[in-house]
Amino acid sequence: MADLSKLPKIKENRKKRLGQGHGSGKGKTAGRGTKGQKSREKISTSIKLAGVSFVKRLPLFRGKGRHKRISSKPLVINIKDLADLTENTVIDLDFLVKKRLVKKDQAQAFGIKILGEGSLKIPLIVKLPTSKNASKKIEKAGGKVEVNPERSG
Repeated sequence: MADLSKLPKIKENRKKRLGQGHGSGKGKTAGRGTKGQKSREKISTSIKLAGVSFVKRLPLFRGKGRHKRISSKPLVINIKDLADLTENTVIDLDFLVKKRLVKKDQAQAFGIKILGEGSLKIPLIVKLPTSKNASKKIEKAGGKVEVNPERSG
C-alpha cells in the first residue's frame, strides 16, 4: 500500500498577489496596515532595521581610524596543542590548516607563532616563528626549529 505522505509534490503554490481587490484577501492596504510611514511606498533603512541605523549598531567601527586592522598580533599555537603528534612531524602553515588548528586566511593575514605553554616529549620539526621558551622545549625534546624566532610577516 502506498504511503500518501511520501508522494511527490505536483502543485507549486504561487506568490500571493497583493492589492488585487477585496476578494483576494490582500486587497486595499495589502497587509501593510493603515496609514503611517511603514504603509507608504518606500521605507528608510533605519526604520527597516528596528529603528536603529546600521552605523549605530557598530559603535567600535565609527569615527577616527576605523579602517585600521582589527588585530595585528599573530595567531597563537601552544606546544601542548602539538604534544599528541607523531615523531618528526613537520609543523608548518599547511599542516596546521589540515589539522584545523588555524584557518588559512587568518593565518596568512596575521601570521602564526608557537608559544611554550605545556610540555613536549616528542621531536618535531617546526618551520614557523616560535618564542624563546618554545624553541628551548622543542630542541630539548630532540626536535628542530628552522625559522628565526622573530615573527615573519
